[in-house]
Amino acid sequence: MAPKKPSESFTVLTEMVFPNHANALGNLMGGQLLYWMDIAAAVAAYRHSQRVCVTAAVDYVSFRSPIRVGELVTIEAYVTRSFNTSMEVYLRVYAETLPNNVRRLCNEAYYTFVAIDQSGCPIPVPAIEPETEEERRQYEEALRRRELRLIMAGKLDPSQASTIQLR
Repeated sequence: MAPKKPSESFTVLTEMVFPNHANALGNLMGGQLLYWMDIAAAVAAYRHSQRVCVTAAVDYVSFRSPIRVGELVTIEAYVTRSFNTSMEVYLRVYAETLPNNVRRLCNEAYYTFVAIDQSGCPIPVPAIEPETEEERRQYEEALRRRELRLIMAGKLDPSQASTIQLR
């Protein structure tokens, strides 16, 4: 399988926040945002692997500022690194006020997806070949994030991690 560039998986999803997406304060509900983020991340994972992908983990979701009813939400997602059958997807969420079109970063997150075959079994995915400095940084840091996820899930003994130093 030939390596792919992160830009080949780049996905943008845009939604408008309506009252049925909001809480009593008029802010977008976190669960609704996570749902939209899962869709954007799944599309990025599919574009990378050309396979059906399932969500394996969601971590480091930061909520920096509320998103209000009437604002546009734009979610950018791309694969930062692939392992054997899994891929880490980085997401940035922007809110845009209308009509002045002021855009601000509201959220970031990392999702992990696993590509599966027709029987639902994990299947290998192409490697990532980062090009930009940001893509290289994300690629290098992805291994540490993966090891932390596996340690937290009880699937990796901390002493076996290659990027985490124990004291």
